[in-house]
Amino acid sequence: MHIYKTVRGLQNRLDQLKKEGKTIGFVPTMGALHQGHMSLVNSANEKADITVVSIFVNPTQFNEKSDLDKYPRTLEKDAALLKSNHCDIIFAPSETQIYPKDGLPKVGLDITHLIQSMEGPNRPGHFEGVVQVVHRLLSIVGPDYLFMGQKDFQQFTIIGHMLKKLKLKTKLIVCEIIREKDGLAMSSRNVRLTPAIRKKCSLLYETLTWCKANLNKYSIKTLEKKALEKLSQKPFKTEYYKIVDGYDLMPISDISNHKYIVACTAVWAGKVRLIDNMILKNVSSNKK
Repeated sequence: MHIYKTVRGLQNRLDQLKKEGKTIGFVPTMGALHQGHMSLVNSANEKADITVVSIFVNPTQFNEKSDLDKYPRTLEKDAALLKSNHCDIIFAPSETQIYPKDGLPKVGLDITHLIQSMEGPNRPGHFEGVVQVVHRLLSIVGPDYLFMGQKDFQQFTIIGHMLKKLKLKTKLIVCEIIREKDGLAMSSRNVRLTPAIRKKCSLLYETLTWCKANLNKYSIKTLEKKALEKLSQKPFKTEYYKIVDGYDLMPISDISNHKYIVACTAVWAGKVRLIDNMILKNVSSNKK
């Protein structure tokens, strides 16, 4: 496994590998890695000849500087985990490598319709930052495959939209959520939960599971209302619980008119913000 910290060093190596006919799988991360990330790495190992993982804490997608400052930086630990999971290349650039002083060209992409609900209103500018950094990383790595996790549902939907609209050749592969034994979605933020609050966090998964089991029993409005009631107990504070079309993230009313339906939620568990989702209906053959 090799670690590159400069764009030039990485690209020189990747150019050589591509000339040898190797396919490249790419997993973008902000570090503080866990088994959820490793599931993406394992998928990349199976699909591509070479697996590249980037570790870059992107400042443009943080709304609060305090969140950026608190985000864990654990490169040595991350590198050891990646090596044990057969990652080939780590790209760990500085901010100036990703955002050069002379600036970057704007990504000509309209995502307005995809950020009208859920994370969009709660985190202004966040997804514009995500689009910017992923576009930049893709331009550097030039991968055949991009691996992202289902947990960030709105995020991967927006990146899929970017790939399609900009006609990029990279194929997006979405991997299922990896969960703890009690159902809590694995996240770098979970380590910040207090032990007392952590014991109660199975409520998120239980609520999503209940919603899926009752999709055909209640109206969408009733499902959302009952889910919010379930998530209203202390120490939780729910930002949103939305049931939307899985393709365009727009609200739905009649489930029979939609082939792909997902429930998405964001909850404050004490001082830690958690997001999760569950696919409630999927009768499409081309989206998993």
